[in-house]
Amino acid sequence: MTPRWVGPTLRRTEDSVSVAVLSAMALLPLIEIVSRRTLNVGVPGSILIVQHLTLCVAFLGAALAARSNQLLALSTATFVPPKYRGAARAIANGIGVGITAWLLWASVDLVQVEREAGDILVMGVPVWLVVSIIPLGLAAIAVRLIRHTSDRWPGRLIASTGLLIPIVLESSPGLQGEGLLLPAMIVIFIATLLGLPLFAVIGGLAVVLFWNDGTPVASVPVEGYRLTTFPVLPAVPLFTLSGYILAAGGASERLVRVFTALVGWMPGGTAIVTTLVFAFFTSFTGASGVTILALGGLLLPVLIKSGYPKNFSIGLLTVSGSIGLLFPPSLPVILYGVYSHTPIDKLFIGGLLPGLFLVLLVAAWGVRQDLLTGGGRTSFRPREAATALWESKWELLLPAVVLVGIFGGFATMVEAASLTVLYAVIVECFVYKDLSIRRDLPRVMVDCATLIGGFLIILGMALGLTNYMVDAEVPTRLLALVSAHIESPLVFLLVLNLFLLVVGALMDIYSAIFVVVPLITPLGVAYGIDPVHLGIIFLANLELGYLMPPMGENLFLSSYRFNQPVMRVFGFTLPFIVIVALGVLLITYLPAMTLGLVRLWGG
Repeated sequence: MTPRWVGPTLRRTEDSVSVAVLSAMALLPLIEIVSRRTLNVGVPGSILIVQHLTLCVAFLGAALAARSNQLLALSTATFVPPKYRGAARAIANGIGVGITAWLLWASVDLVQVEREAGDILVMGVPVWLVVSIIPLGLAAIAVRLIRHTSDRWPGRLIASTGLLIPIVLESSPGLQGEGLLLPAMIVIFIATLLGLPLFAVIGGLAVVLFWNDGTPVASVPVEGYRLTTFPVLPAVPLFTLSGYILAAGGASERLVRVFTALVGWMPGGTAIVTTLVFAFFTSFTGASGVTILALGGLLLPVLIKSGYPKNFSIGLLTVSGSIGLLFPPSLPVILYGVYSHTPIDKLFIGGLLPGLFLVLLVAAWGVRQDLLTGGGRTSFRPREAATALWESKWELLLPAVVLVGIFGGFATMVEAASLTVLYAVIVECFVYKDLSIRRDLPRVMVDCATLIGGFLIILGMALGLTNYMVDAEVPTRLLALVSAHIESPLVFLLVLNLFLLVVGALMDIYSAIFVVVPLITPLGVAYGIDPVHLGIIFLANLELGYLMPPMGENLFLSSYRFNQPVMRVFGFTLPFIVIVALGVLLITYLPAMTLGLVRLWGG
């Protein structure tokens, strides 16, 4: 038996390493800025180090997500009747264990290749040592998938049989190309519906396709290692960390107070406050779930006290959770820019007016509700407004720090993200003293690493699947197919909207970015759609995806947070879905809304 002390010791070790990695990622760009400004030289190898630390965050964070059973998966498993959920979990986790073990097998080969190459990262640290985080993370995930299958050994034993999958297939090369591809994909599809983690869905498809073609499955972890080649990618965990620090501190109460004081007197004032506060936090955390869980309990009583019906209030909170995804420094915008090779600064500029438009639409529905019920307002008190503004001034200045840093040319995207983390720590830990550096900050960093790892590992797997699709000329064939049946760019945009609506209903926004973007970007070029406009169309559509069953992350989080059945929450949210959908159509067919500021910015 495993000694009892092993579990707590391993947990403390993982937590400490994740805190150390995120701290190093935040500190190195800061040192780079100071060194460049004072000594006119940068820190040797700092960019490479930070990029490789991103790889560490991806797989260490994924291990943390597996530890707490938070690996991203479709929400469809919740529709399985309770008496069958144990069996469904055993099947899904068994397939997940098999795929993870197969990826682990392949990643060990990658480490061996890097070890034989003998490349050095910096200061004598060999590349293979950093790459070893891939098999270590995958091993931890496989063990934890087995552990979370059941509290009893029979269930865990069933899941453990998945370990036979790579052994059987790798030892039977004669099975390649013998008609096993379709059954394997059907098995993965069924397991996906039963709760197979999305990284395993995408990674499983990649390894099966490569294996069936006789290509070494090591191609998948090799592509995963490409996470270190995206120079802007480290900004993702850093901006997310700053958002987590704000959410963990008292920023939410102060922002609610200031927005209430400023606009609470207007018709629908409380609904407007809710929309603005949610948009602020979602833009920094990049995760609507964090916003709903952190602020939902605070704002639901406020809305009800202001006279809004409970069902309307829950619907407003559910839709507002994703309403800020187009504003800087939104995580999905950065990832879209990285993955589609679209300038991130132009995406942020292009998303400002569409983002404000969607916020106004949702807030306007709150105004309508207020006019019908006669509630939802507070009196305007100049002294209270001035006091609230003064108390929250440091948090209100945070977007300016980001925008000036990025668009003013004072810092790179990663350096601006690092400055944002420093600013958030100073404000929450030293100015307001809501958080303790020793007691609270490590916990926040571990929570952040858990979220980051949950979707960065999906990116790593998606790079492998994308590589296969490029080799198989899937985008080229899709382009030829669509071009043969659709001539008008306007019709193409309508079909694209419908397609993205289905995509948003079936997968989360991060998976959609990694899987769908390589397919639609060449189509956009072929139909003369501006890349920035295409990106905003994509992201605005995927905002709707948070509200659409069966995936509908916001629906399930609201159901959990407010103790309401999922389909009832969907009913509460339906009017908002219609409004946002109409807004997305207008954004699609009025490109000036996206490109007007971009053209002004570009001169």
